[in-house]
Amino acid sequence: MLAISLVLGILPLLGVVWTLMNGMITTVDGLFMSLILLTLSGVFLLNAYWEMCDCGMIKKKIAAAPAAKPAPPKAS
Repeated sequence: MLAISLVLGILPLLGVVWTLMNGMITTVDGLFMSLILLTLSGVFLLNAYWEMCDCGMIKKKIAAAPAAKPAPPKAS
């Protein structure tokens, strides 16, 4: 599933590059096609990221406990 998500995440990016190279980005059709392709790519790459986290390929960051504040000086 990870390999399929990576392939399906990279293919739309190639479509965006093709749109840029052909100069279609300046048209409304090219703009909307690029937005749709970027959305598809983002969804599949997010799925690949979650899959990598579940498999242990990417370690999740653990939030450290906040440091204790120093005690105010005692008045004598």
